[in-house]
Amino acid sequence: MTTARKQLISLIDTSYYHCISRCIRRAFLCGEDKNTGKNFDHRRGWVEDKLLSLTQVFAIDVCAYAIMSNHTHMVLFIDEKTAKSWTTKEVLERWHLLFKGKLLTQQYCRGEDIPDYLMLSLLETVEVYRHRLMDISWFMRILNQSIATQANQEDNCTGHFWEGRFKSQALLDEAALAACMAYVDLNPVRANIAKTPESSAYTSVKKRVTSAKKAKQPQELLSFVGNPRKAIPKGLPFELKDYLELIEITGRCFREDKAGYIEENQPTLLRRLNINPDNWFTLTKDFRRLFHGAVGHSDVLTDYCENKSLKRPTNVNCCDKLLA
Repeated sequence: MTTARKQLISLIDTSYYHCISRCIRRAFLCGEDKNTGKNFDHRRGWVEDKLLSLTQVFAIDVCAYAIMSNHTHMVLFIDEKTAKSWTTKEVLERWHLLFKGKLLTQQYCRGEDIPDYLMLSLLETVEVYRHRLMDISWFMRILNQSIATQANQEDNCTGHFWEGRFKSQALLDEAALAACMAYVDLNPVRANIAKTPESSAYTSVKKRVTSAKKAKQPQELLSFVGNPRKAIPKGLPFELKDYLELIEITGRCFREDKAGYIEENQPTLLRRLNINPDNWFTLTKDFRRLFHGAVGHSDVLTDYCENKSLKRPTNVNCCDKLLA
């Protein structure tokens, strides 16, 4: 039985989530249609542009993404702290970038006087909007709906574009986060549609490599801030250099079609996460097939299940085998 999205999100346990959307019947609606010969590759650009623009409105950051011809992968970070710091006006202005809002909220943003007896109603509405602006379901709803509308207009048709709602996985610790990000970034290489990670179009790794050549990190993506420490700033708890090196070595294994492992010049990130090289290759190649729910070490999996009132930990055997 399918679990409701709100039951999968537990900010007590983690702010990181892996989201997947598939085109209807897994058709290549964002790629080349073999039956008609039409190419819809430009729609991947639509998804990328919309995805990155939404991060400027929502309190949600993108850690990794790969826009494929018939599905999308995203690793998202919910920035609850930032959302709670927004003022009433900031929340309303952000919401009005997406929707008209209410007459009352429009009046407030225009600086009109709001009677005292309406202020309670206004503040309640603001809290509803604040929650939605850090809600992955609302984020994915707006993203997927806008792409479906554009595609249907282009094709002059109606009907579904996406295969139901998106799927979501909680990433409960650093090992799960790193493995999932690598899996997402290497999707085009694994699918044999790109020779190298940096040449894979519509992926976060390409955007990161392009910026890294200029000694920068892309503003549209959540930055790497280094290893966990006290008072760590907002960002991914890894070194960018380590991560890119890890992606490059792993990608080479994929390209050479080896069931091998990373051993020589093993990046410090893999050492710190204490993941066996053989296990790392398996994780980054078959992450989605191996895990169908929350991912993390057994102790955090148990806590997650208790917090979400789930009967038993999912993936516990697989996690113990591959992440230990």
